[in-house]
Amino acid sequence: MAMTNHTIAVLPFHNISSNPENEYFSDGITEEIINALAGIENLKVTSRTSSFFYKNKKIPLKQLANELGVAVILEGSVRRSGDMVRITAQLIQAEEDFHFWSDTWDRKLENIFEIQDEISLLIADKLREQFGHFEIQEHLVQKQTESLDAYEYSLRARYHFNKWNPEDVRQAIELYKQAIAIDPNHTESYLGLADAYGFLATTKFLPHEEAWQLASEYTQKALSLNPENAGVHYQLGNLAFFTAFDYQKAFKHAVKSISLKQSHPEAQQFTAFLYMLSGMMTEAKKHLDLALSIDPLSQETQFYKSYFHYRLNEYDKALDILNDCLRHNPKNIPAYVTRFYCLLKMERYDEVLHYIDQMPEEIIVEGDKIGILTLTYILKGDKPNAHQYLEILQSRSQTPTAFQEHAYLFLAYANLKDADRAFEWLEEVLNLNSSILLLAYTDPLCDTLHDDKRYSKYKSAIYGKLVTPKAKSLKKKTALVDEEAARVYTKHLLQFLKEEMPYLNPTLSLRSLAQLVQIHPNQLSWILNQSIGKNFNTFINHYRIEHFKSLVVDPANSHISLIGLAFESGFNSKTVFNTYFKKETGITPKEYLKNQ
Repeated sequence: MAMTNHTIAVLPFHNISSNPENEYFSDGITEEIINALAGIENLKVTSRTSSFFYKNKKIPLKQLANELGVAVILEGSVRRSGDMVRITAQLIQAEEDFHFWSDTWDRKLENIFEIQDEISLLIADKLREQFGHFEIQEHLVQKQTESLDAYEYSLRARYHFNKWNPEDVRQAIELYKQAIAIDPNHTESYLGLADAYGFLATTKFLPHEEAWQLASEYTQKALSLNPENAGVHYQLGNLAFFTAFDYQKAFKHAVKSISLKQSHPEAQQFTAFLYMLSGMMTEAKKHLDLALSIDPLSQETQFYKSYFHYRLNEYDKALDILNDCLRHNPKNIPAYVTRFYCLLKMERYDEVLHYIDQMPEEIIVEGDKIGILTLTYILKGDKPNAHQYLEILQSRSQTPTAFQEHAYLFLAYANLKDADRAFEWLEEVLNLNSSILLLAYTDPLCDTLHDDKRYSKYKSAIYGKLVTPKAKSLKKKTALVDEEAARVYTKHLLQFLKEEMPYLNPTLSLRSLAQLVQIHPNQLSWILNQSIGKNFNTFINHYRIEHFKSLVVDPANSHISLIGLAFESGFNSKTVFNTYFKKETGITPKEYLKNQ
């Protein structure tokens, strides 16, 4: 996978507390750092799902980074003891397995949000120093709640929710409710509850109407507390689609979610999905590619990738991905259903009949099973069975809430090439607000209707006209420092380095140097990269290397080791010194001394 310098994956921090149950806390710290770094423009951060794929797996960092498409890996650990927490973190340039920074924090738990902000800002600073300019906000983590207990409950809840099974999701619901009982204004817990009930609704582990109603109530509460939360608008988009049959509203909320947080993989997937349904495949691919770059290992993202190929009539490609999804999760209902659709389009009817007959009842919904069998026998030309299942489907479709049966009956008429009955039935059920019809109407399984003049009319009625947001202007971003000011600052900076030699301080950072020369860190970063053409580390280490060269040829220093002279020059790591010395001179320090 292609990668650039401004890319990072945060691996799950190890829980090294004496109590293994504190794993939820170390996972929570990891997620907060991921979310904080993801808020930085021009820094691509791998999402939680893909990073946590490697939890407890021993894989070479270079391979891991290549699979995720990142240049830098952040590793860390969390030790919790009483009201204290120790957090360690280290940044590794994966290609060369080069550890270029590490640090440790011992702090009180009551300051957990300040700790997360401090760590995230420092990590961002070190990435910028190593790889080049991007702007960093004054704060990356906002305090969620005044109650540490409420935050603890929400972390425990999210730990269970991320296991993605009904038992753990129900446990998460109880924990989120305990968090809200302590802090009735904790937005993240309301959003967590909405997520949880949405999961139970789509997986049918709770009655459809009840689950979506609860998801809606909690989403509205989160909206009232924080109307600019990307996750809230993602939830509102799902509610608009699955409960209100409102494609336009779903699209607007999906776009709003992305505008608030471009690195929101679920919102990117959902937007791609909505574009697919309306046939705008070029736009769909843009958002799908973004989701894949952020969350390449997520089974949900991979499913949407397979669905994209299905919608392009690339059934072989779709089938390969779907089979892989099912190997990872044999209970992936959407993957099963789409796999059957692919087999039907590939005319592999006997294979459909074989597999659908073997599937456990809890995996495939009865409406899907009857609908797929009806389509299979129609396409196979088995008139007796087709007639038998069509009658069953017609009977079940009389129930107003039998949304899946409604869609399959429409597809059945389409594949019987009975356009009149298909559109008559469509007209009859349109007023029932069936979101399944939003999926079925443009499905490849009803392509026999495309040439009918009524098709485009109903398509406009169902989906409306999408107003695609205008792409951001590609014009060059306004300089943080104008040309004349940049010249003045550069001259002052170079003079300061020559006279004061701040690079001899091994703890010198971009922020501390900015303070010394009285300029904002973002502006100093800009000047280094745009005016001087170097990132901070390359720039400062050049001065350190030149100082080392002057020391190593001085006979008065012959009793000092090479690494001792490196430390005298401002380096604080043998690895960093050797790496930068060879990068700048092309030879090792020993070879340089020998040449002298």
